[in-house]
Amino acid sequence: MIDRQLKNMRIILFLFLFICLGTTMTGQTFTQFITRLNSLPETQRQSVADSFMNAGNSFPFIENDTVVHFVYNSNAQSVAMAGDATGWNPAKMFTNIIGSNFWYFTTTYEPDARLDYKLVINGSNWILDPKNPHTCLGGFGPNSELRMPDYTVPPEIGYFGQIQHGTIKDTTFHSNILGNNRPVRIYLPPGYPSGRDEYPVILFHDGPEYISLGNTNNILDYLTAERQMTPVIGVFVPPVDRTAEYAGNKTDKFTEFIISELMPVIDAKYKTSKDPAKRAMAGASDGGNISLYIGMKHPEQFGKIAAQSSDVINSISETFSNGPKLNLELYLDIGSYDIPILIPMVYGLRDIVQVKGYTYQFKAWHEGHSWGNWKGHLRLPLMQFFPWSSGLNDSKDDHGFNLEQNRPNPFQGRTMIPFSAPSGSNVDLILIDLSGKTLETVFSGTVSKSDNIIEYVHTKPAGEYILTLIENKTMKDSILIKAL
Repeated sequence: MIDRQLKNMRIILFLFLFICLGTTMTGQTFTQFITRLNSLPETQRQSVADSFMNAGNSFPFIENDTVVHFVYNSNAQSVAMAGDATGWNPAKMFTNIIGSNFWYFTTTYEPDARLDYKLVINGSNWILDPKNPHTCLGGFGPNSELRMPDYTVPPEIGYFGQIQHGTIKDTTFHSNILGNNRPVRIYLPPGYPSGRDEYPVILFHDGPEYISLGNTNNILDYLTAERQMTPVIGVFVPPVDRTAEYAGNKTDKFTEFIISELMPVIDAKYKTSKDPAKRAMAGASDGGNISLYIGMKHPEQFGKIAAQSSDVINSISETFSNGPKLNLELYLDIGSYDIPILIPMVYGLRDIVQVKGYTYQFKAWHEGHSWGNWKGHLRLPLMQFFPWSSGLNDSKDDHGFNLEQNRPNPFQGRTMIPFSAPSGSNVDLILIDLSGKTLETVFSGTVSKSDNIIEYVHTKPAGEYILTLIENKTMKDSILIKAL
């Protein structure tokens, strides 16, 4: 009799656990799972938690596109999460299921957010999330990477063996002005020096990091191979005394070093264009600040400036605000989880250049102050500053309007759309389905140059669509695109 009762109890317990585990992913929410876990006898909780962790779930566990559950299933006295979203302060404490090693923390992020983070065990042991396969290399080593459902990994940051690759030359440069030496790396595009009389040039501050952490050589190779930008020469320059050179008492000397010492040697040795409209400078954080500063001081040398998550010292904002409009084209971006003091600085500069009538592109991302952010969006200033020389001028219609085939096509999630229109035209790019129904406006605005390229993120179902180029309610061109 007792044996039969024990057997029945085991069957009931097995069925209960089966129901709990069987519905973890499909029939119940994470909150319901936690409630059921807490309802079990303490001695049974760990086995259920282990089964949940080993059931093939993806971690962090995301529900309804915005709700994120961070989990940790190992012995600990305390567990916290630190990262872009916390200012790297380990203040987000996990809750422990008593009687188990199961810890969890629940929060919400935007559906397209991408954030770096680490778990902090027992207050001092900073580790990668052991259940998250995604990592991103930062200035202090690898971090775990949270990818929300609508975030798309940019293909250009990876290495593609089947495409042509540029070469990197290493040299050491001495500055009499600053009294120091520094290594400088030069990226030469595939096929250099044949094929062109001169090449556009872009200088990167924090240059070694733009290669080792920002994958910029991969990005240049990919965008060139995909004809999303014109081949360029890249100059990668590191700081020696970073804060002083980029945003402190050595900014003027560093500027003089770049303009009077470094670039004359680069220009003499390589086939760089001397046209400021084909010369750009880029940097992140304080590197963005010195890019803006040098561009502000010498627009006759560098006519295009990209500043990612940039510091903006007072002299820059005051000069752009109160001085005459400079012959500069700008790219500015910032993360919503960026360093808090930088966010109003960048938005303030955005407002200034908008009022002053500058040609600029501004982007705000649901990301943090990280190389994952900067490398993931570097394509935008590169394509803005150096659009692919497609020869469209030879094939445009009588009015100068042309819509070129998107690249790649077919595409999944994201594609680039090149088009041409006379400078100053007000144009729209309209997506319609095959029945003729208008679905969305992909682009609407005044173009400041004839050849343009934009990025389109597709959120509609897979299928074929028609993209039309409209000017003054008149269709000028159209193409068929295919989303996978």
